Amino acid sequence: MPTPLPGPTSRKWLRTESKAHAAVGIPRCGAGDSGPGGVGAHHGVVTSVSTAAVPAEVVDACGAVDPGVPLGLYLHVPFCASRCGYCDFNTYTAGELGSSASPDSWFEAVGRELDHAAALMTPDRPVSTIFVGGGTPSLLGGDGLAGLLDAVRSRFDLTDDAEITTESNPESTSPEFFARLLEAGFTRISLGMQSAAPHVLATLDRTHTPGRAVTAAREAAAAGFAHINLDLIYGTPGETDADLDASLDAVLATPVDHVSAYALIVEDGTALARRVRRGELPAPDDDVLASRYRRIDERLGGNGFEWYEVSNWARSTAAECRHNLAYWYSHDWWGIGPGAHSHVHGVRWSNVKHPARYASTLADGTLPVATHEVLTTADRHVESVMLTARCRSGLRRGLLTGAEASCAEELVARELLRPAGDGWVLTDRGRLLADAVVRDILIAGEDG
Repeated sequence: MPTPLPGPTSRKWLRTESKAHAAVGIPRCGAGDSGPGGVGAHHGVVTSVSTAAVPAEVVDACGAVDPGVPLGLYLHVPFCASRCGYCDFNTYTAGELGSSASPDSWFEAVGRELDHAAALMTPDRPVSTIFVGGGTPSLLGGDGLAGLLDAVRSRFDLTDDAEITTESNPESTSPEFFARLLEAGFTRISLGMQSAAPHVLATLDRTHTPGRAVTAAREAAAAGFAHINLDLIYGTPGETDADLDASLDAVLATPVDHVSAYALIVEDGTALARRVRRGELPAPDDDVLASRYRRIDERLGGNGFEWYEVSNWARSTAAECRHNLAYWYSHDWWGIGPGAHSHVHGVRWSNVKHPARYASTLADGTLPVATHEVLTTADRHVESVMLTARCRSGLRRGLLTGAEASCAEELVARELLRPAGDGWVLTDRGRLLADAVVRDILIAGEDG
């Protein structure tokens, strides 16, 4: 049976496509009454920003947003101690960067991009979620991450209940690290566990030792964090059912209130892809992935977790990741950092990827926009269907055309959707075929 593969359950899809589906945005120069290229003041920070090289659509979108729509910030830390074999994110080891870029030059550039964001966005629009991802943000240390959060606060208001998350590699954390983050104002920790099986971690080229993620989760809870996530990857070549059960046992023995589980995707250009191509490792099997997904859902569901998005489970509504929900609901967010994606008011763009070019572009006084796209009404409809279908809140009837709604009713008969309120939600079987469900609905709309 097919599994909710590359699109729905891939961590890569969430971290890049949905940050790209869901990507960065910039409003018209809205800080103060400055026009493009003028000076805007925000929180006492006065910045001179140039929009000469910024696409006009990006600038216009930033000034046209609805202040009632939540604004999120994603901050990309591109540094890693070593490269995992399955990873094709925009990350760099010290050896790959050489002397061309450093954490210091990156931090200075991030401050400059934040200046641009504050100057261009609608004045006083508060930030409701912040997510620091990578890369390995925990390599910055507690003080470095606290300084990053201070840089945001000096330029933006935060809502009283702002969710502030950082990803962390278990090996670069400690009780003191978590205590410093809590003191700084972080509210949520996301730890990369992947697996409890040593040979699975070795296949993935993960450097942390089995058991360290569990210990780190307990340390975070002891420091006072109420919201902690563990990431799992399933379907790694060589992983057995017993390995998966051991990983789930380990997760369920911790105080975490959120679990993300992603099917392994073999991405072109990675070390893992080269090993599969040479025949050293088998490619992930769709039927095995489907079986593993069902097992994860069964174990988590039986222990107080409830799915709220195809690849995410939480113990309560308060434990759900609000930042990621903003991606799935097509809210606005600004991606700060090399290669980060943004989405604002139907316009999305991406930054240049290399940290050195990112820094030099900002040093020249302009935003490092590499690509941009203005979403048409049809584009926005497709993305709304594709993204909200993944969520437990489901597809609203009002979102669909008549032909699409008729198709949804047919999918109920096929037990892929079930009625829920004024719409439909994926069934357990439907989650395994989420891509096919979305495809059928959208094709029906085209034909209708």
